[in-house]
Amino acid sequence: MKRPLFYGRKEPEVPDPGGRLPTALVIPGGEGMAVSTLGWQAVYRHLAQAPQLAVERVFPDKLGRGDSGGPPVTRESQSPLSSFPVIALSVTYEEDYLLLVRTLGAAGIPPLAADREGFPLIMAGGPPAFLNPAPIAPFVDLFWVGEADDSFLPLFLELKEHIYKGGTKEEFLEAVKDRPGLLVPGRTTGPVKRLVTSRDKILHDPAFSCFISSKATFKDTLLIEVNRGCPYGCRFCAAGYIYRPPRHVEVEQMKELVEYTQPMKVGLVGTALTDWPDLLPFLTWLHERKTKFSLSSMRADGITEELLVFLRKCGIRTITLALEGASQRLRDMASKKLDVEDFLKAVRLCARYGVNHLKMYLIAGWPGETDQDYEELRELIGEVVRIRSEEPGGKKKSFMRITIGVSTLVPKPFTPFQWAPMAGEEEQTRRLKGVAKMVKQYKGVSLHHDSAWQARLQGLLARGDEKVARFIQLAAEHGGWKKAFRQWDGDPGWYIDRERGEDESFPWEIIDIGVKREYLYKEWERAKEARVSPGCSQKDCPECRRCGMEEF
Repeated sequence: MKRPLFYGRKEPEVPDPGGRLPTALVIPGGEGMAVSTLGWQAVYRHLAQAPQLAVERVFPDKLGRGDSGGPPVTRESQSPLSSFPVIALSVTYEEDYLLLVRTLGAAGIPPLAADREGFPLIMAGGPPAFLNPAPIAPFVDLFWVGEADDSFLPLFLELKEHIYKGGTKEEFLEAVKDRPGLLVPGRTTGPVKRLVTSRDKILHDPAFSCFISSKATFKDTLLIEVNRGCPYGCRFCAAGYIYRPPRHVEVEQMKELVEYTQPMKVGLVGTALTDWPDLLPFLTWLHERKTKFSLSSMRADGITEELLVFLRKCGIRTITLALEGASQRLRDMASKKLDVEDFLKAVRLCARYGVNHLKMYLIAGWPGETDQDYEELRELIGEVVRIRSEEPGGKKKSFMRITIGVSTLVPKPFTPFQWAPMAGEEEQTRRLKGVAKMVKQYKGVSLHHDSAWQARLQGLLARGDEKVARFIQLAAEHGGWKKAFRQWDGDPGWYIDRERGEDESFPWEIIDIGVKREYLYKEWERAKEARVSPGCSQKDCPECRRCGMEEF
């Protein structure tokens, strides 16, 4: 394996700009957000090693400003963001749209592309770029759609040659407007095919931390992507659709990364960790070399006695399990493919072997959910508490705390729920209060939930068209989202409160993720009937073709 770019706790040197294309890589939200996010670090690895580019990082705060409160500047040379001919923005969440506009404004760069003459060229990438770029399309010159494949770096090298030969931004955008993986708002004429790095079920180039920091969410930890995509096809999960086909990293590559970087702690990131056949052997290898580790949430049916005993031996105190739906009917609607007995078995193992903190996550706000669904949840929580009382986890010296986290369903583009309405704010607030009352009666059980208002904001941003750009701009200019709602003349309900028609076109269909629309709609019909669909088979993708993908 070629030695990857890795700085750990060190800072990159100021790149020599001589003969290189100055490129600013912007990660809105501050350094803490940046060093907790793998996507932009993968981009940085691709670009920073190229001798033709002089790449510098910019970590603007929530108001788009630099560390001193002034215009945003690069971390390496403290150069103004506005001085760069190429500005690449990494966008991770819909709420980042506000930070994108604020950052450009704070840098003195007109946020609207129509108001910018010539360079800089504003490029954006990240999951929203291939979920639904429409709400921020008026601010961006060029979107990278999909994963950073072999054509990613050559695009920047081509841009460098174009600029050094005196070419204009308009000429470059016109030249690349119809290439796979590139969306030039106002110029691209057809659906843009999402780029995928591989289609053979192997994750050849996993994302990992270039930088390790105490400011990260997972402090002082080397994060490594174990898998991309998910074989289960849960209908609410965009990652399970936009990252098809699902791929796993090979264990030898993981070991080489660890041996090269020599971290004190490794954090494994993925949607289905327990599906990775090499999980326990790799964790055993880490333990033998005295490297600590942490895991993201795991499927309950993947928790075995052998795995849990080993995790406790290694000092893992917290286990996170995703329940998703309050009832079996809702889990079937989501096509969760989780037997409640498997979930309770995992809970019992956690209580038996001294897990200190059990986290359970579920989603509320499903179309057509009823109070009866939540009566079933009440019974399940009671059963979880009863199991805890029967095992060592119910005793004072090794008491197992239980935290229930509830989020509101946001029907995302390119999922079967893209046709679904969102739950109303009043109804969802009532639902969350009901769960809070339900949990309050149990000792050692607490509830964390999101804001129904915040979820509906995310829904508007996720499902909006280019008219929503005006709303984002108002928020950037007038103090935030709530003030923007009072000034915007659009109708949020049109975007999030109604079931879409079968043949209604969506603004995000300027992107082609490779999954057939007909397949998604069939899944939506099955969801309304609470019918579970099978996940990925063990066959090779070209032989199977049951996941709705058009080509492999």
